[in-house]
Amino acid sequence: MDDNLPGYSEHRISVRDSLTVYVRKYGADRHKRRDTVLCLGGLTRNSKDFHDLAQQLGDRYDIICPDYRGRGRSDYDPDWANYTPPVYLDDIRNIAAALNIHEFAVIGTSLGGLLAMGLGVAMPSSLKGVLLNDVCPELPIHMLESIMAYASATPVLQDWPAAIHYLHDNAPMMPSTTNAVAEQLARNTFRERDDGMIVFDWDPNITRPISGSKNNTMDLWALFSSLRSRPLLSVRGGLSPFVTDQTWQHMQETARDMVCVTVPETGHAPTLAEDICSDAIAEWLKNCFSP
Repeated sequence: MDDNLPGYSEHRISVRDSLTVYVRKYGADRHKRRDTVLCLGGLTRNSKDFHDLAQQLGDRYDIICPDYRGRGRSDYDPDWANYTPPVYLDDIRNIAAALNIHEFAVIGTSLGGLLAMGLGVAMPSSLKGVLLNDVCPELPIHMLESIMAYASATPVLQDWPAAIHYLHDNAPMMPSTTNAVAEQLARNTFRERDDGMIVFDWDPNITRPISGSKNNTMDLWALFSSLRSRPLLSVRGGLSPFVTDQTWQHMQETARDMVCVTVPETGHAPTLAEDICSDAIAEWLKNCFSP
């Protein structure tokens, strides 16, 4: 662990099958126990996505941001069949045990939101509340086709401007954005190899278990129901197709106290550092950890 990095410490945690996963821990006082927020990213994403949000929240909470196996600085799994939610949930249990975390709220983006629903069953006594970012309990598999094609590609690019250009041309549902934001997204998405070439920062095999699924729809309403007694915040991108008005209404009928926020002019998925999210997240966290 390196405690000299700006804003966070780094941890490498051995999980059940001896792979090592990488975790960032943010917090103003990294040696004092405080309420904990676990940030879980999307299918191809990693801990870097939560940096801005974690810095905003780190003065009051401990923020835990893992790289799933096969992403970022975590080990790639030699058996692609392990890239599944049950294995990811087991890794999360290992992370919580290694860091001595007994209770936490979860911010889950896309896949991370699905895992948050799973934690409602897998670790119910630990889960204090959930923020679902651009994800819902019902998702037609065909809507994932463009993401699967993008995530399984293996581009090898010459430099960072080429990486930014590649994202603009190929990333599903990426809206127009500023050059600074585009560059940051590129650096969160790609890594530079030892030979100087730029490649995706994940194992392209992570899509194989999903690509082999025979289901037409991902139906997680039973898991979502396990969250309804906890503070819930649902955020969606105004340009994203993943959470429809109809599904949102059904979610609110199931969890009547759920708060909903739409981030305008944003695709899949909001960063959650947007101004429109700040007050909602602050209120949600207060409810999660109220006595």
